[in-house]
Amino acid sequence: MAPSAVTSDNNLIVALGEVVVDFIPTVSGVSLAEAPGFVKSPGGGPANMAVAAARLGAKVSFIGKLGDDMFGHMLLEMLEQNQVSGEGILFDPEARTALSFVTLRADGEREFMIYCNPKTDLRLKPEELNLDLLRSAKVLHYGSVSLMLEPCRSAHLKAMEVAKESGALLSYDPNLRLSIWPSPEEARKRILSVWDKADIIKISDDELEFLTGCDKTDDETAMKLWHPNLTLLLVTLGAKGSRYYTKNFHGAVDSYRVKSVDATGAGDSFVGALLCKIVQDPTILENESKLREVLNFANACGAITTTKRGAILALPTEAEILALINATKSQQVVRHL
Repeated sequence: MAPSAVTSDNNLIVALGEVVVDFIPTVSGVSLAEAPGFVKSPGGGPANMAVAAARLGAKVSFIGKLGDDMFGHMLLEMLEQNQVSGEGILFDPEARTALSFVTLRADGEREFMIYCNPKTDLRLKPEELNLDLLRSAKVLHYGSVSLMLEPCRSAHLKAMEVAKESGALLSYDPNLRLSIWPSPEEARKRILSVWDKADIIKISDDELEFLTGCDKTDDETAMKLWHPNLTLLLVTLGAKGSRYYTKNFHGAVDSYRVKSVDATGAGDSFVGALLCKIVQDPTILENESKLREVLNFANACGAITTTKRGAILALPTEAEILALINATKSQQVVRHL
């Protein structure tokens, strides 16, 4: 698909990176080897975020590369059905779309196994980037997978440069998947290689421990990852909510109690909800009261995503998020009567 003209939109979110086909076990709490069967579900960190934000009303476009095969065309159709523009996506006739098998075992450990040779999204070249999209973006969101190999690494760096020069906020979620990296050392090196360029960074508690080498997830540890150009650092803590850090304030926001089935994509949906609100009102980043309200909304979005199998299939609407928030408020009022 050739890049096309872009309609200027000051609230545009552009996602860069991988979109894959996830295969999720039909039962919970088993290893990949023990799973009796799998359910096909669209996925990939940046794609999950893109659909989450679009489902909440944001204008979203995607930049990446897919295999010119049945799965690749299915994924593009899925994005467009979810109001994510695919004008930045190209098809590669020489590679196949990646298939990702993912599970959360009973012991809490997550397993990933990706089938691709070569990995199509990593074949994106700098000259193939849709520069019009990047120059129109209010936010460019990306992960770390596209930093793994050339030519995609150079494409990633160029995308960041073009978007930043055009005034976009850079949003970074490393979305660490150690099993696909040559080594933990290489993963850490590449993830941190673009760390000081981002305006907004979201990491999980596990990623905090991995990147700092500390077994604590407290404020002191989180601030080891702060850099002078950063506007907002977020640490998600699963069922314990999230923590936020800015130049002027920091704090924590509780999560929501739900019956979790599959945590895949919860962090991506959290970021999608956050960015959707930030492009509507950038002052959120400077106002702690507003930020806490938005993070409460994002926590609810992430919680709901865990109640169904498959990331994109589980992403909620704004009405569903508000229903959970209001129901929780009602329960709190009753408990205090």
